[in-house]
Amino acid sequence: VVAPVGGTGQCLRQLFALHRHHPGPWQPGSDLVRADLMRVERPWGWYEDLLEAPGYKVKRLMVRRGCQFSLQRHHHRSESWTVVSGDGGLFCDDRWHDANPGLMLSIPCGAVHRARGGQQDLLILEVQHGSLLSEDDIERLQDDYGRVIS
Repeated sequence: VVAPVGGTGQCLRQLFALHRHHPGPWQPGSDLVRADLMRVERPWGWYEDLLEAPGYKVKRLMVRRGCQFSLQRHHHRSESWTVVSGDGGLFCDDRWHDANPGLMLSIPCGAVHRARGGQQDLLILEVQHGSLLSEDDIERLQDDYGRVIS
């Protein structure tokens, strides 16, 4: 399910206004800023693609409290996660990390990982780096929602 996001669009317009005299990817017309910001709903929460250019993509992920996304790995990209708000757990390479605002986690290409919401929804900024930055580069190893393909 994909739905437009009203509030985030307003935030981007405010960002454009604040930085209109400074060069950068926030400038209107830049191919890096998603003017058509869409929220993609998933059983565990949602994500939004914020910025994209060759070699990298920036997303905002929200994992609902008590939910988790697939235990997964990627073959063509690494990821960096920064916890923005909420709590929960971040798993990478056989180790769970307590997720609280400010925690940063680097996920190497090929590393098995997942995120889980805790007592509150977990909001993460994700930066992807690599040659294939699409949802096609997700190998699901375990999934609470039956999305693992054998």
